[in-house]
Amino acid sequence: MKKRTRVLARTPGANGSGKVAGTRLKTTTSRTAAKARNKARNKARNKARNKARNKGRKKTENKVKKAENKAGAKTSTKAEADRSAAIERAKQTIRQLKAELADVRRRIAELQASAETDFLLGTLNRRGFERELNRSIAYVKRYHATGAVIMLDVDRLKPINDTFGHAAGDEVLKAVAATLAKMVRASDVVGRLGGDEFALLLWNLSETDARAKAQALEQAIDALTFKFGGRAVTAGASAGVAILGPQTDTHRVLEEADSAMYVRKAQRRHEAKAADA
Repeated sequence: MKKRTRVLARTPGANGSGKVAGTRLKTTTSRTAAKARNKARNKARNKARNKARNKGRKKTENKVKKAENKAGAKTSTKAEADRSAAIERAKQTIRQLKAELADVRRRIAELQASAETDFLLGTLNRRGFERELNRSIAYVKRYHATGAVIMLDVDRLKPINDTFGHAAGDEVLKAVAATLAKMVRASDVVGRLGGDEFALLLWNLSETDARAKAQALEQAIDALTFKFGGRAVTAGASAGVAILGPQTDTHRVLEEADSAMYVRKAQRRHEAKAADA
C-alpha cells in the first residue's frame, strides 16, 4: 500500500512565503496598466485616424462642391449663351419672315393692280372700275352721299383703225384718256371698260351738274385733232349719265349709263345729219 504524500499549502508568514503573493499582484497590475496604455494608445490612434479621415473627407467634399459649383456655373453660362443665341436666331427668322411677307404683299398688290389696270392707257380696266364702283355704291347707301356714273363712247374710232391702223387708234385713245384725267378731280375715277368705251365715277354732284359735266367732256374730246397720213382727223365722243342712289347696284347703274350713252349717240348722229343738210 502506497504512502500518500501531503502537500502543504504555502501561506504567508515570517519564513518569506508572502513574497510570492506580492510578485503575482505586481504582475497583474503591470498587465492591467499595459492594457490601459494600449487601449488609450489605440483610442488616440483611432481618434487621430478618424479625424484625419473626416478632414480628408470634408476636404474632398469641398473640392467636389467647388467642382460642381464651377461646372454648374459653366453649364448655366453656356445654357444662357445658347438661349440668347436661340432668341437672336428666332428674331432674325421673324425679321426675315416679315420682310418676305411684305414682299409677297407688295407683289400681290402689283399683280392686283396689273389685273385691274388697262395696259395701254394706265387707267383702270372694267374689273378695276367695277371694284371701285361697288365700294362707292356701298358708301352712298351708308352715308347718303351723291354721285354719278358717266359712260362715254369714242366716235369714229373704228374708221380711224381701219384707215390708218391700230397705232393711230391707240393714239386717239391715249389722247381721250389724258383729256378725261385732266377734267376730273383726284377723288373721281376713270376707267376703260373695253374697246372705245370709257366710264367715269364722279362724287358729290347733282344730276344737273353730272349732265353738264358729260356735255363738257364731249366738247373737249370733240375739239381733239389728229394728223394721220397727212390728213387732219377728229374723233368725238358721246356721253350718258346715271345717278347713284340708295337702290343702285353695279350692273344696273352701268346698264343705265350705257343706255343713256346710246341715246346720246343717236341724238348726235341726228344733229350731225341735220347740220350737213
